Amino acid sequence: MSLFLSNSPAGAHRVRQQIGAALVAAILGTLAGCGSTPHRAPEPPPPLEIPPSVQTPPPAATDAQIRTTPRGRWVRGEWSDLPGWDADQTLMAWPALQRSCDKVITATNGGNTSGRGLAAASIATGTVSFNPFAFASEWNTLCREVRRLGPGPNEVQVRQLLQSRLQPWRVESPEGKPDGLMTGYFEPLLEASRVRTERHTVPVYGLPADYGVRKPWFTRGEIDTQPAAQAALKGREIAWLTDPMDLLLVQIQGSGRLTFTEPGGARRMVRLAFAGHNDQPYQSVGRWLVEQGAFTLEQASWPAIRQWSRQNPQRIKEMLAVNTRYVFFREEPLADPAIGAVGAQGVPLTPGRSIAVDKDSIPYGTPVWIASTEPQGWSQNPPPARPLQRLVLAQDTGSAILGAVRADYFWGWGDGVEERAGRTKQPLKLWVLWPK
Repeated sequence: MSLFLSNSPAGAHRVRQQIGAALVAAILGTLAGCGSTPHRAPEPPPPLEIPPSVQTPPPAATDAQIRTTPRGRWVRGEWSDLPGWDADQTLMAWPALQRSCDKVITATNGGNTSGRGLAAASIATGTVSFNPFAFASEWNTLCREVRRLGPGPNEVQVRQLLQSRLQPWRVESPEGKPDGLMTGYFEPLLEASRVRTERHTVPVYGLPADYGVRKPWFTRGEIDTQPAAQAALKGREIAWLTDPMDLLLVQIQGSGRLTFTEPGGARRMVRLAFAGHNDQPYQSVGRWLVEQGAFTLEQASWPAIRQWSRQNPQRIKEMLAVNTRYVFFREEPLADPAIGAVGAQGVPLTPGRSIAVDKDSIPYGTPVWIASTEPQGWSQNPPPARPLQRLVLAQDTGSAILGAVRADYFWGWGDGVEERAGRTKQPLKLWVLWPK
């Protein structure tokens, strides 16, 4: 999710808090929303800062080529419009497409009564209407072909299927602007202890005993100092971490993974899922640090915040208290470490091939072509940006992910993803791929 967009974090999926925008929006201003329930906790949306685009503006569209959505519009395009289409390994998105299609087939067979996460929109007329309880028959046909090909198609088969069955539509704002913002999020992987030790002194709490009775609940600062808050949390420790910044990070992301060394030496990994929060307003520690003169807004990133905390350990509590929002978790089993957290569509997320979107712009389960750039560290003279152009699936959302041309890119978990997600604040263009 985005760490530096304004003062707020995510939505229904990542709200486990899943809770999502990207790490950049959340810290400088907003968290957005993946999990069994959304992975980021709901927050008011921040104003978007759209990085400049160097792309040539698209030609004006006729009314016959335009379909409006609640957030903007889709403009009919061609496959040749998609930057980098011929270079992508679309086969890498196949597992994500299969998961979305399994959801479609289950729903059309009557296996989904809630309508959660279903992509259903009609674009036969000038308006795209989203209805989570109905399905365009074209999706069922396409998805049955996906199931027929199974888990082992080749690149040629995938491309032939997509290009023969789907039509690209460029996503634009209500004013016809194709430029937007891409942020990033991930699942933190943290070393933890079941008990407090000399190193593990930072508790990860489940819901307090009186949760739901007192609203709003105690602030982050009061949790550390008020006897009533500490009494309500006694015995609610899920795990203990070594670094308060790790706790902040997983609270921003809304979900994560914990690794324990169990008695006897066995290693065990579990998922930390969003359970609730204290109903206090989210305040951006990144923006506070900018106001303190720690770095400029342009330099602001999660790595920069980490570096400041290492250089100023005596001020970490002061910084954390700025953000009165506090997130509580629950532990979930992690049967398959290769499977990501469950997004808003109700399917596991795929690193590098799942995105969170505004569900009023792009329905869950929709294949999407993104044209963006790789994040890089701040520099007065940065090198040319490397393109990030690929096929992804809209499988998540978040409360800070608002607007027609808006995406939160799921980086996954493991080495390097924290820094990449924390730096992701990139220009973006989107194309939805919809049945013909």
